[in-house]
Amino acid sequence: MTQLSPAQAGGIGITALGLYVPERVVTNAHFESYLDTTAEWIETRTGMRERRYAAEDEYSSHLGVKAVQDLLARDPDGLKDVDLILCATGTPDAMFPSTAALIGEQVGLRGVAAADISVACSGFVYGLAMAKGQIAAGIARRVLVIGTEVLTKKVDQQERNNAILFADGAGAAVVGPVPAGYGLGEFVMGADGTGGASLFMPGAAPQLPDGTPVGDYAGMNGREVFKFAVRIIPESGQQVLAKSGMTIDDISWIIPHQANVRIIEAAAERFGVSTEKFVVNLDRYGNTSAATVPLAIVDAVRDGRIQDGQNLLLVAFGGGLSWAACTLRWWAGAPSLRSEPNA
Repeated sequence: MTQLSPAQAGGIGITALGLYVPERVVTNAHFESYLDTTAEWIETRTGMRERRYAAEDEYSSHLGVKAVQDLLARDPDGLKDVDLILCATGTPDAMFPSTAALIGEQVGLRGVAAADISVACSGFVYGLAMAKGQIAAGIARRVLVIGTEVLTKKVDQQERNNAILFADGAGAAVVGPVPAGYGLGEFVMGADGTGGASLFMPGAAPQLPDGTPVGDYAGMNGREVFKFAVRIIPESGQQVLAKSGMTIDDISWIIPHQANVRIIEAAAERFGVSTEKFVVNLDRYGNTSAATVPLAIVDAVRDGRIQDGQNLLLVAFGGGLSWAACTLRWWAGAPSLRSEPNA
């Protein structure tokens, strides 16, 4: 009789978690000193009160390493059998070597396959999908998925609309075999390059294919991104629920990309649920792009909101314009996946 692998016999889900946010806390009052804005206006418009800034000599690989170290501090065996690293980042240390490889070398995974994912804020959920596929296909045993960003180094700090939003941080998760009935469910992912000019990060070309100049800093058309986000969050969320044979009533927690509280409020209205069903921590961390979803998961696990057996809906949107959503039944059987008494 054919012997089933653990991934085939059970589920594929998150088996370890870690996070890191830089030490420097930047409150809304910081921007009052040099931008035409007020702390009250920022909080009212975005829901943000403070965010974290990386030190001058801290980059995405440094934040990613510290997130993995946090994971290992809670679960020393958390990286066992990891044979692939996927790093979601829009602010890589370099185009190559990959930030994933730089992190792997520093956390004891030298020689492990490593690659970066560049879809901005959707990157971590894309990474979970890729990890599940690699494990299900028998190509990988366990996959380390990281979302890490130092957006403050690539945003024009003199441009009010962007400077107040973006921040730095990192989250890390190991994806591997979990017991039957738990783990990652269905995925919905997509991208629309016609919206690329609404949210971009400069690269090698001086302009996008449509002629949009990219300049030296990240660019965003807030109005267009807002319209896209309030449509795509409920749309992709409902699609993945239907694909999973579930309804919004089956979901304990919705974990969205943390871009703006007004986007989350609009999405909640379209879902027909209270915002209390959403995990929101942008008030403390701001928009950390690919790191927002893992940071929100870790926060909600450690403070006891996410419990064993609960169904989660993860949904994100970002540059591309891109989007990704998935369902996940939480397994709390490993040390870093349970709440902390003093969280």
